[in-house]
Amino acid sequence: MPQSSSTKKHAQDPPDVTGPNPKSQHTKMVKSSDDSDKKNSGKKLKELEVGVPIVYGNIAFWLGKKASEFHSHKWTVYVRGATNEDLSVVVKRVVFQLHSSFNNPTRVVDSPPFELSECGWGEFEIVLTLHFRTDVCDKPLHLYHHLKLYPEDESGPLSTKRPVVVESYDEIVFAEPSEAFFARVQNHSAVSVPRLLPGLNLPPPVPIEDVDRKKRGGTKDHPLSQWFTNFSEADELLKLTAARQQVQGHIARLRRQLSLIEGQHQQLKPASDL
Repeated sequence: MPQSSSTKKHAQDPPDVTGPNPKSQHTKMVKSSDDSDKKNSGKKLKELEVGVPIVYGNIAFWLGKKASEFHSHKWTVYVRGATNEDLSVVVKRVVFQLHSSFNNPTRVVDSPPFELSECGWGEFEIVLTLHFRTDVCDKPLHLYHHLKLYPEDESGPLSTKRPVVVESYDEIVFAEPSEAFFARVQNHSAVSVPRLLPGLNLPPPVPIEDVDRKKRGGTKDHPLSQWFTNFSEADELLKLTAARQQVQGHIARLRRQLSLIEGQHQQLKPASDL
């Protein structure tokens, strides 16, 4: 690996890694194809949307005794399906823009898994540009990820066995997909498609070809998958329910305290005021 540096260098003797430290966010980015390429896009399906849940982030391992001044960590930055599906059904290529101190800082990955591994010693922002297939969208999508090598909890020595993991969840929504795009992806596990309106006639689903290639593109058996964060709607609903219950508990306690204060205030009032 080439020697690398960055705009930020962490303090000496960084802390121990106690486990994954994911950053999760749920934002919705709407992307739709222009009408400039009608030959490729075909007929639009009005009032329909196709969603593609994605996760992007990085995993960083401290090199331990093999670490040097400019090679303290080995890290991998990536974009993947939310549950490790093959994104190549939608994504054509991903361009990773690294810090200018790297040799060839613009890296292009044309096939899945869409990831890049390097060695370095510092943290910096990486731009991930997703280019979609021609029947999906002709505008690229830019994602911004701050490479994280050190954990937030700065206590204790570093560990070579547990990495730092920082990931973000997003859902890319394609409005008014073409019939060809919809037919091609409606049976694919990486894509969320809506129920069709009654009476809407579409071309039959396109068979998924080349099963071996699809298996290679997926990350179900990725060597780093044990560290990936589990993002799911069920988990998000559980978190929201727990937060709502906590807020309701706080409100109930405040109401009880107010009632006690009002009761005490009434008892302290003179008889003439009652």
